[in-house]
Amino acid sequence: MRRQKSQTTLTALLTLLLIVPLTAIPVLAQEEEPAEESAEDQASREEKALDSTATQWSFQFAWQGMTYNDDILDNGQMRPPGNDDFLQARIVAPFAFEKFTILPRLTIRHYENAQGQSGLGNTELFGLIIPKSWDWGSGRFGLGPLVTAPGDKNVARDEWGYGFAMALVNGKGKWFYGALLTQVWRAVDPQQLPAGTSDANPLGIAPFLNYRLGGGWYIGNGDMIISWNWDRSELYVPIACRVGKVLVGETSSWNIYGEYKTSLYKSNWSGTAVKDSIRVNVTYSIPVG
Repeated sequence: MRRQKSQTTLTALLTLLLIVPLTAIPVLAQEEEPAEESAEDQASREEKALDSTATQWSFQFAWQGMTYNDDILDNGQMRPPGNDDFLQARIVAPFAFEKFTILPRLTIRHYENAQGQSGLGNTELFGLIIPKSWDWGSGRFGLGPLVTAPGDKNVARDEWGYGFAMALVNGKGKWFYGALLTQVWRAVDPQQLPAGTSDANPLGIAPFLNYRLGGGWYIGNGDMIISWNWDRSELYVPIACRVGKVLVGETSSWNIYGEYKTSLYKSNWSGTAVKDSIRVNVTYSIPVG
C-alpha cells in the first residue's frame, strides 16, 4: 500500500513539473523577439544554464543507474551495496528581493533496490539565501537552511533531518566552477543511536568544474559528492565525467547531458562505494529579470 502511494506521489510530481514548463513555452513564444545577441551575451546565457545559483526557474529530470564495489573491508565483512537506480525530479523557484535572493530547491527521488523494492527517498529541500552584496558578476556565495523528509524504509531512512547548505560559484572565460556543501543532522533520540555514533550525517562536499567547448557543448566533472564520516573519520571520494549541451532559446534554455561516475578513493570508507554509474539529465530553465 505504501509503495503504491509513493509511486502515485512521484507520478503526480513528475506530471506537475512537466506541465509547468510546457505550458510556459507558448506564453514565452508570444513575447517580442529580442535583438540579435552578441557572442558575449550568448556565452553569458550558456553559463547561466550551468549555474544552479542563478536567479531562474529550473525544472530537472534525471535517471541514474548504479553498480557497487563488493570488496572485503578491513573488518572482514563485504562492503554493503546500495540502491540500483533512481528517478529524480528537481525544481528551483527563485524569490528576488531588493537586497537578497532566496533560491529554494526541492529534490525528490524514487529508488529501486536489488531486491525489487522501490519507494521515495529522503526528499530534500533547502533555500540558499544570496545577499546582493555577495553577488559579484559571475560569482556569488549563498547559505541557507536544509530539511530532509522521511523516505520509504526499504530504500531510505524513515526519519527527518535538518541542517544547512552552502554554495560558492565563479566563472572566468570558458571556465565555470564552484562547490556545494551540505550538512544534515538526524532528528532521532540520541539514546536510540548505536554506541560511538552521533546524529550527524556525513558531510557532503560537491565540487564542480565545467569548461565550455563552444556551440553550447561543455565538459565537466559531474555530480561527485565527497563524503566525510564524522564518527569514524572516513573519507569517500567519487570521480565523474559529464558531457552536455546547452540549447539557448529566446527566453529559456535546455541543458542536456550524460555522465559516468566511479569511485576514486574508498580505502578507509566502510559504506557503499559506486563501481559504475550512468546518469542522463534534462533541465529546462527560465531566467528571471
